[in-house]
Amino acid sequence: MTEMNNLIDGKSVATDIRQEVKDAVEKRLNAGRQPGLALILVGEDAASKVYVNMKKKACEEVGMRSLIERMPAETTQTELMAKVEEINNNPDYNGLLVQSPLPDGLDEDAVVRAINPMKDVDGFHPQNVGLLTLGQRRFVPCTPLGVFELLERYNVDPSGKHAVVVGRSHLVGMPMALLLSQKARGGNATTTICHSRTKDLGAMTRQADILVAAIGRPEMITADMVKEGAVVIDVGVNRVEDSTKKRGYRLTGDVAFDEVQPKASLITPVPGGVGPMTVALLLKNTLLAEEYQFAAKISS
Repeated sequence: MTEMNNLIDGKSVATDIRQEVKDAVEKRLNAGRQPGLALILVGEDAASKVYVNMKKKACEEVGMRSLIERMPAETTQTELMAKVEEINNNPDYNGLLVQSPLPDGLDEDAVVRAINPMKDVDGFHPQNVGLLTLGQRRFVPCTPLGVFELLERYNVDPSGKHAVVVGRSHLVGMPMALLLSQKARGGNATTTICHSRTKDLGAMTRQADILVAAIGRPEMITADMVKEGAVVIDVGVNRVEDSTKKRGYRLTGDVAFDEVQPKASLITPVPGGVGPMTVALLLKNTLLAEEYQFAAKISS
């Protein structure tokens, strides 16, 4: 049995990254440069409001300029595209993201493609996805990049190991598999992607030295699906009804944590594992965007 001091503390690592970003921003401020992030929020989705406010607050805490452009739910595609173009052309903001989901009737793919790829700190633009596929990464989606950072900071070297990623979304699963497979530091794993159509999922996950669960199904990965000593990364955040809780639900990951933890050499809890990393890496991507844009400006 593995000792139980095997938690990967995402909250602590995220705090370290935020401090690193704050220190870097301070140096830029001393040189007359202030990185900035603009967020577009369309409609009244309650969760989206919480997320954009959290991102704005995070920017302020590290000294970045921030802006929330609030647009009504009735916003047309033309109006939204015009707002994206306006921020694309505003040098005060190095990063731009449009909070998802958008209200019905708006074409999210078209909006993502309209964002200047040099400001695409979410890493969803086809140009940035293509660069990642080629092993020439520029901006990588923040959640898989957060997992990548956790593995590195906990001295987990994927090289030569078998990594199994459960989930194939363009937000997490696919970029995660690409990062683990890349011919570079933090990569060189033999990577298998599993999904809802995979036959005998347990036979695949039991082979994993590094198991990343990102399929969005509560506690789907059970102890019998995990190899002894595996590193288990749980990306899932699911609300499960629980009448014993004051709010009527509890948060759980895609991994049955209590039964899997004793088998894992390292494991992320939910909450407090991968979740805090996402905003920290958004700040880091915004810093990177400012760096690219400054370099382009002085070379032109």
